[in-house]
Amino acid sequence: MNRIKIIVLVVSIFTFCVKEVIAHPMPSSMVILKIHDKHISGELQLPLGELQSAIGMGVNDNSERLVERLGDSLRIYLQKHIRPRTFDGKPWKVELGEMKVVESKSELSGDYKELVVAFSMAPPPSYDLRNFYFDYDVILHQVASHKALVAVKQDWQQGIMHEDGTPSDGTPSDTTMQQVGVIEWDVVNNKLNPFQISLQQGSVWQGFKSMVSLGVKHIAEGTDHLLFLLVLLLPIPLLINQKKWASQRSVRESLVHILKVVTAFTVGHSITLLFGALGWVFLPSKFIEVLIGVSILVSAIHAIKPIFPNREIYIALGFGLIHGLAFANTLQDLNLNPFKMILSILGFNIGIELMQLAVIVAVIPWLLLLSRTSFYAFFRVFGAVLAGVAALGWIIERLLDEPNIITNLIAKAANYSSWLLGILIVGTVLLYFLEKSKEDMARAV
Repeated sequence: MNRIKIIVLVVSIFTFCVKEVIAHPMPSSMVILKIHDKHISGELQLPLGELQSAIGMGVNDNSERLVERLGDSLRIYLQKHIRPRTFDGKPWKVELGEMKVVESKSELSGDYKELVVAFSMAPPPSYDLRNFYFDYDVILHQVASHKALVAVKQDWQQGIMHEDGTPSDGTPSDTTMQQVGVIEWDVVNNKLNPFQISLQQGSVWQGFKSMVSLGVKHIAEGTDHLLFLLVLLLPIPLLINQKKWASQRSVRESLVHILKVVTAFTVGHSITLLFGALGWVFLPSKFIEVLIGVSILVSAIHAIKPIFPNREIYIALGFGLIHGLAFANTLQDLNLNPFKMILSILGFNIGIELMQLAVIVAVIPWLLLLSRTSFYAFFRVFGAVLAGVAALGWIIERLLDEPNIITNLIAKAANYSSWLLGILIVGTVLLYFLEKSKEDMARAV
């Protein structure tokens, strides 16, 4: 009887352990590739727990200052286990870049640390870099259960463009990457087979379309860029009287002025987008991002009380130059030849303009309608104050490199932009007809 109890206990413990292993699988490595004209750059994401099992060093147990302590040894190890080659066996040149340890999260494996390594590899001269063997066994040479997922993050010819960054919920998103395959041990034959990478050739048209889409996406997610433009347009329906926003412009005058302001902003950011993407103008990205926050703050103050009366066109042009440099940062890492870069700048700019136009068409009619009511003064000041607070939040975040309560709220609010537009439309219509009905009643009396 006691033997049966012991057997049952052992089986129960074994079953529990198996369930725990299944419920918390070890994280896989990631090999992320960026395809350029003459080389492939990329990034390795190596779970430290798995790496420790492979190299027999306590990289996970003692990860503090890991790169400073063991960087040279890790580089030698990685160079031995990353061996791209042509189909006829000629080796590629492999170079390793920056290495860092980061905290990562996974729904399956939970929190863990990983070593992130930048690398680049170039084929022999005149060889098609889109077709090769990727002999890769980092970790895999010792840990047979490990897997390495291979994905393409950037490939201009195939229209694959994945911007760096994370969504507002803080979790990394790889949904726009193209999965190439999985490098894993062949258990049946007890060997690691050569991993073949053969990428589709794509086309110039696919690359151009992807840049248009990227421009649309950049503005759709660029809350700060849109907010600057919208706040600058807040006082457009109004005229200045005794240094205050007072009398109204006609609808026609307002539309003409809006067209001038938007055109000036477009000209400004188009110039620096071109110069910045081609590398002719350079400013630190942090400085640019802070200046964008300043541009919103200045526009918000102007919407409350005119500080540059009838000069909105020049302000839009000037700050457009700053915003264009921020747009250019998106294109600078593509490493394209001059022809593809010019096409990318054109397509990206078209995407920006299309999205800007869509937002203006969706919002401006309701601002003009609301400006025909007495409620617009409150709406203008309230909107400008909110924009000013948002600008201060962005400025502080970009100076300190740390999110704050304001920027977190902005990120959440941006997810409900469609609802906010709906509230603006419904509220504007109700307020307009409410005021009209009061006017009709007053005339009747």
